[in-house]
Order: sequence, then structure tokens, then C-alpha cells
Amino acid sequence: MSKLFQLVSFFLMSFILNATSLAQEYDIVIRGGKVLDGAGNPWVKADVGIKNGKFTQIGLVKGLGKREIDASGHFVSPGWIDMMDQSGHVLMTHPRAENKLSMGVTTAIGGEGGTPVDTNEIRDYFTKLETQGIGINFGTYYNIGQPREAIYGEGDGDASPAQIIEMQAMVREAMEAGVMGLSSALIYPPNAYINTETIVSLVQASAPYGGIYASHIRSESRELVKAIEEVINISEKGGVRAEIFHLKNAFAPNWGKEVHKAIDVVRAARNRGVDIAADQYPYVAGGTGLDATMPQWIFAKGIAQALEDIMKPEVRDRMKIDIFDPAQDSLVASSGGWENVVLANSHLNEYARFHNMNFQYIGKELGLDPADVSWDIFVKAANLTNEAGEPDGKRAMALFFMMSEEDVKTFMAEPWVSIGSDAGAASNFGQIDGLGLPHPRSYGTFPRIIAKYVREDEVLTLPDAIRKMTSWPAERMRMNDRGVIREGMWADVVIFDYDNIEDTATWEKPVETPKGIPYVLVNGEVVIDNGKHTGALPGHVIYGSGRAN
Repeated sequence: MSKLFQLVSFFLMSFILNATSLAQEYDIVIRGGKVLDGAGNPWVKADVGIKNGKFTQIGLVKGLGKREIDASGHFVSPGWIDMMDQSGHVLMTHPRAENKLSMGVTTAIGGEGGTPVDTNEIRDYFTKLETQGIGINFGTYYNIGQPREAIYGEGDGDASPAQIIEMQAMVREAMEAGVMGLSSALIYPPNAYINTETIVSLVQASAPYGGIYASHIRSESRELVKAIEEVINISEKGGVRAEIFHLKNAFAPNWGKEVHKAIDVVRAARNRGVDIAADQYPYVAGGTGLDATMPQWIFAKGIAQALEDIMKPEVRDRMKIDIFDPAQDSLVASSGGWENVVLANSHLNEYARFHNMNFQYIGKELGLDPADVSWDIFVKAANLTNEAGEPDGKRAMALFFMMSEEDVKTFMAEPWVSIGSDAGAASNFGQIDGLGLPHPRSYGTFPRIIAKYVREDEVLTLPDAIRKMTSWPAERMRMNDRGVIREGMWADVVIFDYDNIEDTATWEKPVETPKGIPYVLVNGEVVIDNGKHTGALPGHVIYGSGRAN
């Protein structure tokens, strides 16, 4: 072989390699989709170039990607943000979050009940998630009950000024560890025993760190407006923005009326400068533990004592009266009676045949008062043990049909309402979520917004629905590098078929996978590919602004 031929071959090969390198400028290029930027703008037809996990070019992308995705005829949206998630525990052991990703969720904000570890372990918890990998981006709140139970205990009563100072120190420690703010769940003991002044004191400790206060408010039924006013008061006095978890009007006698009063109160607060908003899930039934069928006073001395007292006939007689006392704000009364409370998961073989049946029916079948059935199941599940005889208590779950469809739509139309599933990642895809609650929101929440409330009922326009699931929650949580398709932002993406997107999960079959979402990307990596999870775990921990290095 002549030296001239070798030289020509060398330059030719270099040219080919350089041309290939120049052509493959991107890791991924999404071609020809209808791009919704997430800010509420109408769609535009464009290519989207992604490199090193971020959007690098939107428009006409001439260079090639190592992976090319044809989005012709489909919409391309920023990844959807779940503002009310319950995945904090399960991600430690089952990080894929496949049910979340299959419905387009790329970022989830958990922690209604707080972090799944003690205050001094939060940094290690985040490190574990980062080290092992997670399928979605995840941030969490720290619950006001965590420092209170550590310093005061779980019973009723008010903490002393000295105890509040200790609790505030724990709040600061949690904020510096990277939580996004403080949460509360004020219908559930022991959170229910914490007075407004104590909450304000704890929130004030989080304010210098840029925290947000998010609350499952004290009442979602008879005292809805009063409960919202408490959140506004805490926000103003505490000096933080506030979020109302899963906003609803859960009391049949007030359907169609209290919803408008609640909206007026929030609007008035926002008009005077209070940074308050809310999220919701698009269903007429809530789901929670059977403890919510009991008056709060039963837990005043702690859960251990409650488990004993619940079995006393004289205590039950009083409980049966009090759950219909307006002052108790019971979910049984809010649902209109036991016929509207459905056993979702007892965790007990002897009651499995009654799952998905209401307690009025179950009581009739067993010849028992529905209340006795509920509380028997609660105690038995809480006292379960594992094969080694060690305590392995479970929280028996129920569905409470408390809301009207019209009220759901009325709240949804408000521009300050985002979307939160109130559901966790599933330990095993196709099975119930980490809470043990078979509710269709675990698999269907986000596609349902588009399929039902945009396409069918026209409550929202498509650009506004996407805004509620992307840029608006990102703004609320100060995630300044997510939520829109814009150069330099993290490339979380959902590609969906508008005509065929569908939430197939129902009350009878709550773990059915949605249709019409072929591709989902997290931080520039394909995680759902032609409807299947790739096994990738590219999610990031989302830290609060107060995190200390």
C-alpha cells in the first residue's frame, strides 16, 4: 500500500468520523411534536434537542441525536409534577416508581406525614436515594408532628415554651438537611392536637430558609372555610407561602355552596398579598385509614392506649354517638353514613371477601353494627405480627365518597390549583401503592386530567392543564430549573397522544395502566420507552432552598 493511499485513507476516515460526530450533536432529539412549553402558551410544532440531561435546542434541530424519537402527531410536554405524593417510604426499597412514570409524573413532592426517618437522619436519607438511584425526581416536607412527638409526645395537650424552642431547633435542622418546608395533617391525631400558635412558631423557624407550609387542613367538610382561614393565618404570621393539600368540599349538605365561599376566601387572601395556593386530585372519593372513622379523642393518650380502649363496649357506645356529632367533623358523617364508606384494604384474610364493599353492607352480612366492623378491622390490622411473631401492624384503609363532581370541577378551574395524586409509588407495578390503598388515583390522576377534564368535559384548555401540572407547581416549589421546555432547563418530558390518552384505572380495577403515554424522560434519559419502563433510575433529589452544604 503506497504512502499516498494511506494518507488519503487517513484523511477520509477522519472526515467521516468528524462528520458523524458533528451530526450527532445531541443525546436525544424529539422530532416534529406539538410542543407545549408548560407556561400556558399554545403548542408549536418543533424539534427538541437534549444533551447532558438538559434542553439545548427547541425549534428546527438540524443536528442528529444518538437517539431520535418521532413525536409526529403527539404532544410534547414538560414532565408532570405531583404536588401531593406519598412515596417517601417506598422509594428507599422500590425506587422505580413505575406507576408514577406510567402516568407522566417525573417529579413528586412527598411528606404529608413528614420524612420517613428521624430528623438527624434526613441527610443520610437523601444520600441513600441519590446513591441507589430513583426513577423520579423527589422532594419532601418535614411534618410538624415529628419534632412535637420527639419533644412532647403523641398525646393531647400543648407544648411548653421551652419545648417549642427545642422543636424549632429541630425544624431548622430539617430545613438545613434539605426538606422543602413544613407539612401538617390536622385531621389526624396527634397532628390534630397541635394548636395554631404552636404551628405558627414552628413555621416561623422555617421562614428564614425559604420554607413553604403545606397542610391537610383541620376540616374539609363542615368547617372548610374556617380551616382555610387557619392556613391563611399561619401563612401571614409565619411569614411563609402556603399550600392546601387536596382541596375539596367533603360534606354533601354543603355541595355547590361552600366551594364558592372557600374560593372567595383564598382569592381575597391572594389579592392582599398572601402567597397561598392549593392542589387537588380529580376524584369524588378520598382514601385514608380506618382511624379516620373514629372521633379524635380516642387517640388522646396515644395509639397503644387507643387500641385497648377501642375494644371496651362503653367506649364504643360513646364513639358511635360522637362520630355523628358535628363538632367531631367525622369522615363517616361527611360521607353521609357508612353506606358511603368502602373497605379498601383490611390486610386481613378473614375480611378480604368484603374488600370494595361498603360498611353498611358488610355489617348486615356479619350481623354487626358497621362501626363495630370498622373498628374491629382497625384493631386487628394494627396488631398484626410477622412470621417471627414480631409486631407488623398495618393501617387498614377505606374509600370515603364525600365529594360532588361539580365541586371538583369548580375548584379545578381556579388558576392557583395544581394537581396532586395523594398516592405513593407502588412496590410492585400493577399492584397497590406503598400506602396499601387501592385508589385509582395511584395510576390515573394525571392522564385523567387531560382525558376527562380537558378532552371530554372542557373544564380546562390543554395548555392550562399542562401549566397546572408543570410550570405552576415548579414555581410554587421554587424549582427554577424545571417545569418548562426551555433551553438550559432539566429535560423532564412527557410525550402523549391527546386523542387516545386515557386513565383506565377504576374503583373496581384501580391499578390499570393508563393509555396514550408512549414516552417519558427524566433528566434527559428515557424511562418510559414505548410504554415500558427501561429500568433507568435518573431521578434527582429535589432539595429545599434552605439546604446547608
